[in-house]
Amino acid sequence: MGSQWENFLQNLGEWHGSFTQLSPRGEVVQDTPSIIALEGLNDNKTVRLKLQRFYPNPSGVGAPEVREIVREYQNVGRDILFFENGSFCQGTIQIAPFAESGAEFGFIYNYRRLRFVQLYNTNGDLSTLTLIREKQPDKNIPERPPLTIDDLLGEWQGEAVTMYPDWRNPDCYSTKLQLDLDGGDRLIQQITLGTNADAKIISSRGIIDGSVINFNQGSTPMQVLLLPDGGSCTIPVKVELRKPVFFEAGWLVEPDLRFRMIRSYNDRGEWISLTLIKERKISY
Repeated sequence: MGSQWENFLQNLGEWHGSFTQLSPRGEVVQDTPSIIALEGLNDNKTVRLKLQRFYPNPSGVGAPEVREIVREYQNVGRDILFFENGSFCQGTIQIAPFAESGAEFGFIYNYRRLRFVQLYNTNGDLSTLTLIREKQPDKNIPERPPLTIDDLLGEWQGEAVTMYPDWRNPDCYSTKLQLDLDGGDRLIQQITLGTNADAKIISSRGIIDGSVINFNQGSTPMQVLLLPDGGSCTIPVKVELRKPVFFEAGWLVEPDLRFRMIRSYNDRGEWISLTLIKERKISY
């Protein structure tokens, strides 16, 4: 596996897209066009980031108002991990009382990127959901349709890579995800991690409410939002102290190929791992 800096460099280039603010149910509230350029300098020992976002002119006429951020990086922070294909997650290291928390997920596939930001306020309530869809301007790669329940049904087999904040060697293992309908409004989910006697099986049931799936059985109620461009996110209804919690994002990039990324915390609020799963649908 490449170094964290080498993995970061997979994101170099110019990416055109938009920052889409979403409601807690995943509905589009506001869409802001954007251009982000990641340029390698000094033989790629430095990376310059230039982000431009284009807002409507306050006068209502004329050119849009451009807001710009420029930063340079020579190393990666301790709050972020990159996988070999350039996918990454950056977020809170320690969930603490009276502090904001959350994560940004970033996926790369076929000259497109999908990023997702979920932030919680000091009370542990969801405050911001942002979906960022980007493509390289010289590649005519279309956006995926919005994700649906039917897209997810069936059996998915995959391979997972789990990385750790202390940069110890990652763990690799097989996965299986089975998703079936129970009636018209309930989803049965069974996740298998590993194989044979060491396999861990997690089963749950969700209630389907339009483009939202509610999982209320565990100690931490979760919601899955089905989003544009084949995206999805799994979010805790509330981030609570002294309870383990995870944030998750997913991207269906082909009808039978999906990526999922999971950022996990223990009951002391410590960030303990980041997992990327690449899974293929083998039956419907």
